[in-house]
Amino acid sequence: MYKIGWIILLTAALSLGWVPTGIASDTSSEIILMAHDSFSVSKTVVAEFENRHQVRLRFLKAGDTGAMLNQAILSKNNPMADVLFGVDNTFLSRALAADMFIPYPSPHLGDIPDELELDPTYRLLPVDYGDVCLNYDRKWFAAKGLAPPARLEDLIAPAYEGLTVVENPATSSPGLAFLLATIGHFGPDGFLDFWKKLRDANVQVTASWKKAYWGSFSAASKGDRPIVVSYASSPAAEVHFAEKAMEESPSAAVVQKGTAFRQIEFVGILRGTKRADMARKLVDFMLERTFQEDIPLQMFVFPANKTAALPAVFKRHARVAEHPVSVSPQDIAAHREEWIEAWTETVLR
Repeated sequence: MYKIGWIILLTAALSLGWVPTGIASDTSSEIILMAHDSFSVSKTVVAEFENRHQVRLRFLKAGDTGAMLNQAILSKNNPMADVLFGVDNTFLSRALAADMFIPYPSPHLGDIPDELELDPTYRLLPVDYGDVCLNYDRKWFAAKGLAPPARLEDLIAPAYEGLTVVENPATSSPGLAFLLATIGHFGPDGFLDFWKKLRDANVQVTASWKKAYWGSFSAASKGDRPIVVSYASSPAAEVHFAEKAMEESPSAAVVQKGTAFRQIEFVGILRGTKRADMARKLVDFMLERTFQEDIPLQMFVFPANKTAALPAVFKRHARVAEHPVSVSPQDIAAHREEWIEAWTETVLR
């Protein structure tokens, strides 16, 4: 609450031209990275950047992706930070339309797969990616003698009634990504029919990933839902954070063709920064192996840099969808609110 109030007050002050102590300037020894609340990086990695460039790296966390982007847009004429991380492909077109980023074709883009580079103007560069998909409770399905879901269509079959928990796309990033997976798979004219059937199959809807995964998913809580919308890397997190060593994750991801939506997160230099040179160095650092190899066990998504080595737990337990569903950033920007409202009318009202 206090953080949100502070951000609102600061934004208002910035709009009047007031620049508080600590905001980067020509003579500042600091550079500020604005990010969503889920951003995480090891202290040793931060120290390496700071020591290499003799600068202090500060972080300004500004809520979830949508809230962060709103704050950046409101303050774009007098930016609150130098660099922004965390805009994903569900908000990419909106962020670019705000015209608040400086183009920068980092030399490290040569190590980034072309399919992750969605902005040909180089204002937003890919940093990481992860597939939002169904996860299921291995033990539950084995005990019931029921095959785990392999397709989205399985969720509406009679045998799977009352088994699934999803997140509300209006309040949850993975919830929105899963909605987009159904739109990409069934089409804009067919996805609502699927959701009507899923509603009739007693799907449970929660406001957040945390409530779904840690509150309802039977493999991670005392909940009674053995199917949850999560990430293809969630099984790796289960193993990594387990109190006792385990050979197999209690959950598994469904990544067959047409079942997952790939989220890609980007970084960009905010127009108006007084530290453009250092901002470019920070972007370069975030695409280099040191930062990239820190990503999996900090944020449990995959590094964008194809030369980055993955930790053993990721190699063994995290999955990547070979054929994720595709919905263009332009279509998402044009129809996001329309699709969410239609989903809300169909599923919740």
